Amino acid sequence: MFERLRGHFSTLYDKITKSELRGKDLDKVLDEFHMTLLESDVALPAADYIRDQLKLRIEQLQFTRFSDPRGHVRGILQDILLSVLEKPGQVDFFRLVEEKKKKGEQLIVVFVGVNGTGKTTSIAKLSHILQKKRYSVILAASDTYRAGSIQQLEEHARRIGVKTIKHDYGADAAAVAFDAVNYARAHGVNVVLIDTAGRMQTNKNLLEEMRKIVRVTKPDLTLLVVDALTGNDALEQGKVFGEAVKIDGIILAKLDADVKGGSSISLSYILGRPVLLVGTGQGYDDLETFQAKEIVRNMTG
Repeated sequence: MFERLRGHFSTLYDKITKSELRGKDLDKVLDEFHMTLLESDVALPAADYIRDQLKLRIEQLQFTRFSDPRGHVRGILQDILLSVLEKPGQVDFFRLVEEKKKKGEQLIVVFVGVNGTGKTTSIAKLSHILQKKRYSVILAASDTYRAGSIQQLEEHARRIGVKTIKHDYGADAAAVAFDAVNYARAHGVNVVLIDTAGRMQTNKNLLEEMRKIVRVTKPDLTLLVVDALTGNDALEQGKVFGEAVKIDGIILAKLDADVKGGSSISLSYILGRPVLLVGTGQGYDDLETFQAKEIVRNMTG
């Protein structure tokens, strides 16, 4: 992953350190770098911030004969990227689960996102990992808009061995979620994961349904699932969903296939919400906690 960004970053190191650029020459190189960030799906405000911070820090850098100028520039870029990724703060999902369990309460999580982002698959992966950590899980099939969605969630649940609460196709989605929460409380289940319709952002009825699910269940977390491969479309999705309900965090699916890498830089910075988890493959184990420092190391080479 991130092959394109790594290549751009390597070119930047070479251009700056081989000639110790200053003034207009440095501006030209950074403007070219800014354009490569945009071409890699880094959103404009984030690209602007990265370029401006690079200019400020590099102008203060003193290259010496015996120093490692390439390493200095790489270190500066790593610091800047880390500040971008960590701007919204961090949320430790599994720590929240444990805290709730100690209180004898359930962690209730609502998942939102458009069709095709990997939302239902991410729910299944998270269920599997929670079970491996010895937490009990129940799923709510609150995407009653499509019969196929209920079947898909049920099939995942069957494979990983968790219970699904469902109603008939076309039923009240909020009622399904409400029943799942009540079942979890009655049976001491640790975590409730609520699937919702992969609604198009412009469908006002489905957005209102999503608001109702949130009002009824009062979730601890509402997570937006986005596809890393969709680039700046993911930002637009996040903005629309964020206007409908309070988004607490992001799951970035299909990160392993993201050659450009811009989404992982931009999402948190623009939306002001942390990335909690990232999809790293097709298997049920392929969902990992977002590690900003590891992401930056991977990007910068």
